[in-house]
Amino acid sequence: MLSSILFSSPLITGIICASCIMIAAYLLNYINQLQQLSTAETPVSVNYHFSRKCNYECGFCFHTEKTSNILFLDEAKHGLKLLKEAGMKKLNFAGGEPFLYPMFLRELLRYGKRELEIESISIVSNGSKITEKFLRENAAFIDILGISCDSFDPKTNIKIGRGRRGENAEQLTKIAGWCRDFGIKFKVNTVVCSLNWDEDMTRPITLLQPFRWKVFQCLIVTGENDNEQRKRDARSFLVSDEQWKAFCDRHKDLKCFVPESNKMMKGSYLILDEYMRFLDKGDGEEKASESILDVGVRKAMTQVRWEQTTFVERGGFYDWTKASEAGCGSSGDKAKELQW
Repeated sequence: MLSSILFSSPLITGIICASCIMIAAYLLNYINQLQQLSTAETPVSVNYHFSRKCNYECGFCFHTEKTSNILFLDEAKHGLKLLKEAGMKKLNFAGGEPFLYPMFLRELLRYGKRELEIESISIVSNGSKITEKFLRENAAFIDILGISCDSFDPKTNIKIGRGRRGENAEQLTKIAGWCRDFGIKFKVNTVVCSLNWDEDMTRPITLLQPFRWKVFQCLIVTGENDNEQRKRDARSFLVSDEQWKAFCDRHKDLKCFVPESNKMMKGSYLILDEYMRFLDKGDGEEKASESILDVGVRKAMTQVRWEQTTFVERGGFYDWTKASEAGCGSSGDKAKELQW
């Protein structure tokens, strides 16, 4: 009797219909993304670590300096052209520290935007080498600038290895201001480890107002940071699932908060190393494909694992262009337009 009364009410019926439409739209969007990912090996979002060199010594780093190799500029440009032709829409420059090579980075930024018309270009940096002059001159070619900051306590940053004076957070504040001045979307990356898992970062993150705050669980990669024979031994930096959950619960109400556990990270990123080889940093020993410069993008992608479903589930599609409205982490309608 009660159910018949409720469902005969126009108000209740309207609410239920609206909810059904919203759920159906979400599911349709999700299915479309998965279908298009499964029909072709499309490198929609690529992280290019063009150098392993870094001026910091973060104890948990999982992309350590094994070589000093860096491609000739023409080779790097050719590789980016191959990626664009294969369907790449978002390109992220990472390292090492990209700003150790400002002229190389400058040329790739301009080539990527002017010649290839890549939809979104971002950079992840420790922030130490970024200057106001560089951002002013190259802002038109940068959609997103992400700065790694693992603590707002200088002593903790020193223990982690992110600088020798704990200057990381101070520089972060300067860069956030420059990004606002020059129209670059500002992002913060944080690795949750044994030294910072109990820190409350709510106030500084709120003041900085990044449009995204990516928070990663400290990760062990076999062959990179898994024992004392490597350049880094990150085992002492690991956090338990309970500690990871405690950090996430403490910050979950921040709209820009985007957590990624080890499970979500493994296999969901397309990582290109300094030789333009795709890397598989999932379970077991790290693997590398042949260089896309030698065998092309499609063949190289078949030689590593890329979990497309996990890429979608972790929010691989989001508002990644400057044209989209900046906010504090809302995925918004723009993400739907980024499907290919």
